[in-house]
Amino acid sequence: MVAPSTLAELRDSGYEDRTVKEELRANLVARLRSGDPLATGIVGYDDTVLPELERALLAGQDLILLGERGQAKTRLVRRLMDLLDETAPVIAGCEINCSPMQPTCAPCRRLAIETGDQLPVVWVDRERRFAEKLATPDTAVADLIGDVDPIKVAEGRTLGDEETIHWGLVPRHNRGIVAINELPDLPERIQVALLNVLEERDVQIRGYSIRLPLDVLLVATANPDDYTNRGRIISPLKDRFGAQVRTHYPRTIDHEVEILRAEAAPPPTDVPVHVPRFLDEVLAELVHGLRVSPEINQRSGVSVRFAIGAHETLVASAVRRAARTGASSAVPRIVDLRAVIPASLGRIEFDLLEEGRELEVVEHALGRALLAVWRNRMAGEPIDELVHRFDAEGLTVTTGDLMPGAEVLAAFGDRIGGLAGWLQRMGEGDRSEDPEVAASVVEFVLEGLHLGRRLNRDDLDGASVRYGG
Repeated sequence: MVAPSTLAELRDSGYEDRTVKEELRANLVARLRSGDPLATGIVGYDDTVLPELERALLAGQDLILLGERGQAKTRLVRRLMDLLDETAPVIAGCEINCSPMQPTCAPCRRLAIETGDQLPVVWVDRERRFAEKLATPDTAVADLIGDVDPIKVAEGRTLGDEETIHWGLVPRHNRGIVAINELPDLPERIQVALLNVLEERDVQIRGYSIRLPLDVLLVATANPDDYTNRGRIISPLKDRFGAQVRTHYPRTIDHEVEILRAEAAPPPTDVPVHVPRFLDEVLAELVHGLRVSPEINQRSGVSVRFAIGAHETLVASAVRRAARTGASSAVPRIVDLRAVIPASLGRIEFDLLEEGRELEVVEHALGRALLAVWRNRMAGEPIDELVHRFDAEGLTVTTGDLMPGAEVLAAFGDRIGGLAGWLQRMGEGDRSEDPEVAASVVEFVLEGLHLGRRLNRDDLDGASVRYGG
């Protein structure tokens, strides 16, 4: 079907002109009735954040998403674009997306009078009706609202003429969604310029009597720390937002693991990579432990990006070993966790009475996380035979970040009692023939025994360790 190209054709098609909030509400209701989620790829918000967001949209309210870094605020905002119609009609050549049925700006009103029912119509997709702006201290009113264009004035127009205006981001996305990230970083005098947009739904430029009715949904994001300290949202502006939606970090280990696995960069394709889930559970436990630690600045938070970056470093260490040793696959092991902490320290802010303990704090948290996962995974598994071999037979096992899995297993001789059961408990039963996977599970068992004070562990150097009775 050919899309209407004139006002007359648009009317004949039965098109219903709606405000952007009516459009969002109708599309959200349709999505709720069909059982489709408001946002895909968002984990852990089904019973908390998403219902609040849905209520705000159904109420037709502008809103603020408030939460620490790494809580998917920006992703949620971008998903709102999916609630817009796929295409919308605008007057051809209009800078601010005027509706053909209700021209807003002076040029479009004049064109509507001149052309009547033959007013030219074009269709814009939803991407052109969504704008995202990162608030920075150097943001100007002209960037958001607009300013007088000296070139247009030089062409002979008067300063009071609406057509001398070069429109900013908000008017140019009329009949759409405008998102402002980190709103408290916006200077207070610039925030004042948004007051009319949110309440009176119009803009005024440099004191001229230009009233431009706007139809926008304004969405902002803010960090709680910035909200009260580094920057602030002025009280009149806060009052004009209809809803405040508070985000949060993943509340379960399963959610944390699901997120980091989905968001981590894909591994290289030239080396087969397999990451045992129990290692990602260790990373998730580590992050959850840091988020409640009194030695970590909790106002800054521990972002989900910490776990994602740690997962990527873990994979990189395993790929490096496979490339150097010629192993058939890259499987992360406990020894690779040694590379994670130094690479991730920069993502955390500490509250320590004495400097220089940052590495120690995270290492202790990692030990607690590993022991928690070990106890959960290994509960009831027979390990006495293994401990006996270390204590009575003098068995020692050396491992390192460049030691192939086959060499680690070779230290046990012909057999490792209980290995088959351990692989099953770790969810790796179908990979029992891969020595890299078996070595990963064995290292996990040995490290858990060490943390449970049943084995000794000697750090031989920065890259290898030795387990003994």
